[in-house]
Amino acid sequence: MEELAYKIKSDFLRVLAHPLRLQIIELLKRQEEKVGGIAKGLNIPQSSLSRHLLALREAGILKSRQQGTVIYYAIEDKGIFRVLRPIAEMLRKKLEKTATVLTSLGKEK
Repeated sequence: MEELAYKIKSDFLRVLAHPLRLQIIELLKRQEEKVGGIAKGLNIPQSSLSRHLLALREAGILKSRQQGTVIYYAIEDKGIFRVLRPIAEMLRKKLEKTATVLTSLGKEK
């Protein structure tokens, strides 16, 4: 049973492990958007976008609704930002540490 839990977590994190998917989540942070608007906002063709939207929806990160022929996407659970925020903070600290080391290396002469 424990192995299954790790597999589920791993699959969920794998969905997030793509730069474009993180951009999609960030773009939809404030409001829903139609597929064409997402494609335009990220400057990518809709054909490339479709599989990423599907993966995010299947993972429960996004939800969609159809109005006529237009499909809109939005964040399903804002809790995703409680997952992403600490990761961004960890990376920021790591970069600050790297910058400090590089600065100190530049001072050695």
